[in-house]
Amino acid sequence: MSTNKGKFLAAFMAGLMGLYAFVLLSKGGLFISKHEGDTLHLLQMLLRMGQGDWPHLDFVTPIGVLAFAPIAAFLEAGMGVGQAIHAGQLLVAAVLFLPTWWVARSRFDGGWAYLFAATILIFATALVYGEANDSVSISMHYNRWAWALAFLAITTAILPGHEPPSQRMDGAVIGLAVAAMAMIKITYFVAFFIPVLVGLFARGAGRTVVWALLTGLLTAALVTLWVGTPVIWLAYLRDLLNVAASDVRPQPGQSFSYVVSAPAYLGGSLIALMAVIFLRQAGRMTEGLVLLLLLPGFFYVTFQNFGNDPQWLWLLGLLLIALRPAGPVFNGFGWDLQKAITYTAVAAFAFATPSFMNLTASPFRHFATDVEKYAPLMPGSGVNEDLQTYAPRASRVDVRRALDGPETLFAGMYDDEAREDTKVTFKGHDLDYCSLELGMVVWFRAVSQDIADWSGGDVSLFSADLLSSYWLYAELAPLKGGAPWYYGDLSGIENADYLLVPICPLSADTRKKILDEVSGQSWIDEVEEVRRTPYYTLYSLPGKKPQHVKPRDQTDAGAE
Repeated sequence: MSTNKGKFLAAFMAGLMGLYAFVLLSKGGLFISKHEGDTLHLLQMLLRMGQGDWPHLDFVTPIGVLAFAPIAAFLEAGMGVGQAIHAGQLLVAAVLFLPTWWVARSRFDGGWAYLFAATILIFATALVYGEANDSVSISMHYNRWAWALAFLAITTAILPGHEPPSQRMDGAVIGLAVAAMAMIKITYFVAFFIPVLVGLFARGAGRTVVWALLTGLLTAALVTLWVGTPVIWLAYLRDLLNVAASDVRPQPGQSFSYVVSAPAYLGGSLIALMAVIFLRQAGRMTEGLVLLLLLPGFFYVTFQNFGNDPQWLWLLGLLLIALRPAGPVFNGFGWDLQKAITYTAVAAFAFATPSFMNLTASPFRHFATDVEKYAPLMPGSGVNEDLQTYAPRASRVDVRRALDGPETLFAGMYDDEAREDTKVTFKGHDLDYCSLELGMVVWFRAVSQDIADWSGGDVSLFSADLLSSYWLYAELAPLKGGAPWYYGDLSGIENADYLLVPICPLSADTRKKILDEVSGQSWIDEVEEVRRTPYYTLYSLPGKKPQHVKPRDQTDAGAE
């Protein structure tokens, strides 16, 4: 690409960033239409970082520090959390501007360079996680950021440059992208590190590998200096191992085999395999091999992400367009591989377009939001009231209860084993099935204030539920060493003043898992009920560390 075309590309990218900056920031806040739970999860971590806490060192999370740092920086500067989220996403796009320009300029021709550049900026700034649901949500923003980084690293490794490449610049892009993936969501690092490395060595780019290694190590060193201790890496590893061993959320969606071969995914999987075959038949032996090595990683990341959205198909289409032969090339069946690869790319784009267009349109959808229909997610939080949710979702409390049971109209058909995943008895009390379906904001506000009024405030809670966001809504203390989202361990319970058992939790099976584990502790006799209401029960805790307890079904199976 000529110098002038490089300038035009940079101008296009700057214009697109300016457009997104305008539509995002001019609204005066962030107005989400779903996923309040995930948003509260994010808020806990952002506000704790604002108080001087660090992920992994002060609270448990499998998500890396760079998933929060861009947003936290603007919170510390005094922005409300809604505007800080927008600004943080724009900061990510700004950091990726030069690497994106370099990869687009050196790997793609014509309009495809512009489309690739737009792709990275869109993934950085979108306001939905993907799929085709036309909502506004900041949930799992880090997945989008990690995909953008993966696209940069994979494209640089697999596509040859138009001119003799700058191995230093290629290495810097790959090193930054791979290191950032590791410090945002380790899943992407694990999935793509080896294929990227193989791709570089296969095309004789050993010096690029050296520059990538140096850039990655420098990035890690700078993060260590910023945090102030190398212990952050051991703590990060501990959190990752904790989640990997958990039976609560080892993956948040369908099984691995499902995202490879189920009807909704099989077309994309076959298209990818066809792409490998066609590339190798067209003489792109190295590129075909690297793509084959990438496929397990593509499937694995899709399997690990909520929604199981195969967003890698958009990248596949771009790679195939760049790799197709310049003229007709025929395989043994007489097929024109230039056309075959082009058709395969079109099919990949077709599968990926609903999700990609949803990402592209989400900032404009947010811009068109009628703010009169929204209410603060954290009422009374001052500047942070610029984060709002759809008002009916913030003013209703809907629950789901069981109607069956031994003393009901349905007693003759009641199957006690059908409730085994949620049925629990704790400290002599049976807890009936009930779950909170709608109204997190009302629930957390009312329960938090009730506990603060009763206790005098400044107490910390361990909640027998997925989320522990109570301290956001009243004069309560965040739990030191706790997990903003329950991942399968009693993290921080030794620092909690009280165990909170909701009558209608967000997740009844999570409540069961937690209470079964607490019941198995050696100090269970020191846990005493101190307050019972129609909505929750509080128990005092002895301040002792938990021991690992086998799930009851495993224990029973072992006894047999």
